[in-house]
Amino acid sequence: MTIQQNAAAAPMVTVRNVTRRFDSGAGEVYALRGVSFDVRRGELIALKGRSGSGKTTLLNLVGGLDSPTSGEIGLDGTDLTQLDEEGRLALRRDRIGFVFQSFGLIPILTAVENVGVPMRLRRVPVREREERARTLLALVGLADHAEQRPGELSGGQQQRVAIARALANEPALIIADEPTGQLDSETGRSVMELLRAVVRSEGVTALVATHDPTLMELADRVVELSDGRIV
Repeated sequence: MTIQQNAAAAPMVTVRNVTRRFDSGAGEVYALRGVSFDVRRGELIALKGRSGSGKTTLLNLVGGLDSPTSGEIGLDGTDLTQLDEEGRLALRRDRIGFVFQSFGLIPILTAVENVGVPMRLRRVPVREREERARTLLALVGLADHAEQRPGELSGGQQQRVAIARALANEPALIIADEPTGQLDSETGRSVMELLRAVVRSEGVTALVATHDPTLMELADRVVELSDGRIV
């Protein structure tokens, strides 16, 4: 089966027989081997697997940060494997929101300025940018912390800012790599419940790599990877 041309009828994410091979001094290393699966629109998928199972590689491929050695990847009706670097850059900017384990906030910017960064890259007017950034901070429960810098926020609050930033350009897909990896269990659960609520309220799709059992409980579906293959 190939990637559907009708974006409205197709899943949000389509992965077909994807392989990613790296060349090393010891020879060829396969991070992914013939992976195939779909993510439906509005679905939150937890991607599970041990370190080295291929989770991050798969996220990088779906997010347009890397290209597969073979196979097809579709996002919202677009075949990523047919895009050049400029096309993948535009896709990441306009259609995908990223949430990282390390938060990835800019230390010298306030929370509202951090949320506004993706909109600055799209040259959104200042007033519109600030209004949306403040609306998103309110959505994640940080309306009263808009003027604080990352160093003045707790880890959980920083990750909430990161989630708000990921939503800035109204993405079709959120990709999160171990978003609770630096948080205690209680804070991690609150962040995951927030992500679950955001997926519902904003109508986005989410693909999240995690070791956190809490997120697996909250996910619509769990996809497990082992040695580069779907279990």
